[in-house]
Amino acid sequence: MKTDLQLKHDVEEELEWEPAVTASNIGVEVKDGVVTLTGHLASLGEKLAAEQAAQRVGGVRALVVGLRVDLPGNDVRTDEDIAHIARSVLRWTAGLSEDAVQVQVEKGHVVLKGAVEWPWQSQTAMRAVAQLRGVADVVSQIEVRHKVEPEKIGKDILAAMRRHADREARHIQVSVHEGTVTLSGKVHSFAERAVARGAAWAAPGVRAVVDDLIVE
Repeated sequence: MKTDLQLKHDVEEELEWEPAVTASNIGVEVKDGVVTLTGHLASLGEKLAAEQAAQRVGGVRALVVGLRVDLPGNDVRTDEDIAHIARSVLRWTAGLSEDAVQVQVEKGHVVLKGAVEWPWQSQTAMRAVAQLRGVADVVSQIEVRHKVEPEKIGKDILAAMRRHADREARHIQVSVHEGTVTLSGKVHSFAERAVARGAAWAAPGVRAVVDDLIVE
C-alpha cells in the first residue's frame, strides 16, 4: 500500500505526463489516500483532463477537486457566442438528433436541457460542449426518455461489469430506482471504478448514476 507521500509523487508525475495539463498550475495534497487538487486552470477541458489523470493513479481512494477555471483574456467569449457555437457543435455531433439539446449560458456556465433516448447521448453532449473555448462549466439537465424495468437495468450493468472485470464485479452492488442507478461496494482502483461507472451509464434506461463505490 502506498504512503501519502508516494501517492502525492505519483499523482504529480501523472499530471506532468498528461499533455493536456499544465502541471505547474496544480497543487496536490494527500491525506489517508484522499487526493486534493487545487489551482487555477485555463479551460474546462484542462480541468477534466487533470481529474482523469489523478484518477488513473493506483491507490487513490477519493478525489477532491478544488480547481478553478480562469479563462485567459483571448479565450473569453460572450454568452451569446458560446450559445451559438455550442448549438452548432451539438447539431453536428453524431448520435444526437438536431435540436434535441437546448443550451443556456450565463457568464460562461452552460446548462444543457432537452430530451434524448439514451444516457450516452447526454454524456456525448456534455463532452462536446466542455471542450469549447470560453466554457467555464457544464451542467446537464437533459432528460432520458427510454425506460427499462429496474431489474433488467441491474442485470445488464452487472453483466457488462463481469465482461470487463469479473473479480471486481463480485464486490459491487447495483440498485435501481426510477432510472437512477446507485453503485456501492469496493473496488481496488479508480480504473475499476471508471469501468463500473461506464457500464452503468451505458445500460439502456439509466437516467443518472450515483457512485458510492469505495476505492481500497
